[in-house]
Amino acid sequence: MPGIPFIKDFKFDYGTAMEVTPLIRRVVANNPSPFTFKGTGTYIIGHGKVAVVDPGPDQQDHIDAVLRAVRGETVTHILVTHTHIDHVPATPALAKATGAKVYSYGPHPKPPAGEHAEEAGDLSFAPDIKLNDGDVVQGDGWNVEAVYTPGHISNHLCFAVREDKALLSGDHVMGWSTAVISPPDGNMADYFASLRKLLPRDETLYIPTHGAEIRNPNPFVQAYIEHRLGREAQILARLKEGPQTIPQMVAKNYADTPLHLHKAAGRSMLAHLIQMAKDGRVKTEDGRATVDSIYRL
Repeated sequence: MPGIPFIKDFKFDYGTAMEVTPLIRRVVANNPSPFTFKGTGTYIIGHGKVAVVDPGPDQQDHIDAVLRAVRGETVTHILVTHTHIDHVPATPALAKATGAKVYSYGPHPKPPAGEHAEEAGDLSFAPDIKLNDGDVVQGDGWNVEAVYTPGHISNHLCFAVREDKALLSGDHVMGWSTAVISPPDGNMADYFASLRKLLPRDETLYIPTHGAEIRNPNPFVQAYIEHRLGREAQILARLKEGPQTIPQMVAKNYADTPLHLHKAAGRSMLAHLIQMAKDGRVKTEDGRATVDSIYRL
């Protein structure tokens, strides 16, 4: 299967603002995990009058670090890529301390009745101002375009900092790992479309919320797409052997992945299978693609 040139080298100090570009600084929260890598990166755009992107987890030491980083400056905007709990719970404290308005695509999506959302989201979050695809937030010496990129979650935005030709890519494209696509809100068709949407754009640097920045991003995004197509090919190869469940296929297709990550891998596999069932490429006994279904060609 095609490989992704992952970037594991990431230089930072917890609680310290470090320059990423002339306009962008990063403060990393001390919340490392298998899904956040070294921690959540909160970004500061501009100087003097600034925007803060993804306030991060509700950890007082991180909130204090962000406020130290902008001491003597005015926070005019708070921008949120999406509403998972490693990105937004610090938002109310930061908004209260700075008086800044909060901008995002919208509240955390609620799953359909009877379905459970696997990835924890902040259901209390609500923005002051909704951003749509193509909206531009203007600041003092900076302009940020909202780029709607559903897939990982339906309210995901990337933020393009025009002056730096940089894209704050949230969890849509990360250098250290692929994103988990977890139904019911995670949607693989949307994810493919959102990846392809980035290819014609002119940003030369991607800055994800977790991990190091990605230089020469277009080949990296193409590798992401090829990786996902490879995962679909693996599923079809398994089903040529006969009907199988998701756990059976995960055990074979992710044999080189640590066991504690197999559940997350199963969620992304389910997202693939939901789309493949819609396309008629796989079948189930009752026509529904669920985590408990038996899949066949």
